[in-house]
Amino acid sequence: MAVNPRIDVSTSLATNGTDLTPEELAELAAAISSDILFTTDIGLPGERVPDATWELPGGRASGSAAVYYAHGRTHLEKPFLFADGFNYGPSDLPALFNHFNAPYESGRPGFFDQLQDRGYDIVLIGFDERHTRIQHNADVAVRAIRRAIDERHGDEPLTVGGVSMGGIITRYALARLESEQVDHQTATYLSWDSPHNGAWIPLILQQMAYFFEKLAPAKPGQPSQADLIRSDAAQQLLWAWVPDATYSGDVATASELRTDFVRELADLGDFPRRPRLLGVANGSGDGTGRPLPAGEIAFDWQALVASATARFQPDRGTDQRIGGMHAGLSLRRSTTTEVPALDGVPGGTLDSFGKVADAIKAKISEDYRSGAFVPAVSAAAVVYDPIAWDIDPNLNLRDLLDQSPDRFHLHEVAFDTENTEHSAVSGVLAEWLLDRLS
Repeated sequence: MAVNPRIDVSTSLATNGTDLTPEELAELAAAISSDILFTTDIGLPGERVPDATWELPGGRASGSAAVYYAHGRTHLEKPFLFADGFNYGPSDLPALFNHFNAPYESGRPGFFDQLQDRGYDIVLIGFDERHTRIQHNADVAVRAIRRAIDERHGDEPLTVGGVSMGGIITRYALARLESEQVDHQTATYLSWDSPHNGAWIPLILQQMAYFFEKLAPAKPGQPSQADLIRSDAAQQLLWAWVPDATYSGDVATASELRTDFVRELADLGDFPRRPRLLGVANGSGDGTGRPLPAGEIAFDWQALVASATARFQPDRGTDQRIGGMHAGLSLRRSTTTEVPALDGVPGGTLDSFGKVADAIKAKISEDYRSGAFVPAVSAAAVVYDPIAWDIDPNLNLRDLLDQSPDRFHLHEVAFDTENTEHSAVSGVLAEWLLDRLS
């Protein structure tokens, strides 16, 4: 009988522990960062002022769009709609523009500048709450698509997509419009390192976010360490998720928000049918991951009244140790069963281990800071069960694409030459897209 991927937590009393005094609690809280964990810095503050700004208010979610007309143009003619991705709080669209327009090669214009040179008008779609449900922010994307159609001069078809979760939001929006028999007038859909089959944040690090936020509470009105992990968007995007630091049970179905969203997408046909479907992955496509030894300790932090140990995810097996944490008398140890070793697989990376280590001032090797966040098999939208994950995440996807293109939902996919940071703009990915969009 198959066993579902799961986590188990044992709680006991530390052998040499004592209850924390108020003074010890205060000292511990002062030593731990209360900043929200696992956010991504998409770019530096942007200096390019948009030519127009669209407010996109609504009932379930609100947002806005920043419009940058093609060079030499003062109106919308060839819309390129690109949605912001997974993070906490409101979008920073000038920073998003700056990120995708930063020169990836000396003496060469940025990706967006080259699109504008080719006549594309760039419409960046942002959200007031990036961490809310995908279906709700898809309402914002639908409003942006309708506005682009209404304001467009001529009948040039739309290009619609996004980075990270933005690619999932626009995928859902286009599929929903088709189900409602609405003409979205989109010829090309594209996703940039979007987790089509789910993203990965190590389970032990998720637990630590919950554990340490109680020791170092956020200031009133500010988000706490685990607010991004517990958000609706995280529950929908992460293949494996835990609701708190003591949860024991299945991890791929821990949240009904994810199972419901996967089922809803399937009911809509999974992907829009009318556009050409393009995707790029920040992960390597040749099956080469990062050298993170499964089951080994990533960092081990010891303080007078607290400790934390994080291991890289072991490769499946039963009751595999992933780490633990303690404060005062409370000691927790965690194991997983049938969870694949996703930290070192090919994929767009996130410095998840580094972020948690920095929050508690733990020493960590530079080589151990980052692991896979969006596995390449997910960004490439390989056809497999997004709940069961019945696939080898170390597949050579370049060979698979050549031999069995029908194993992909996307019509065309490009991979980076190595595993680069999630959403990073490399010459390989930018040039491939510019070639396809030309």
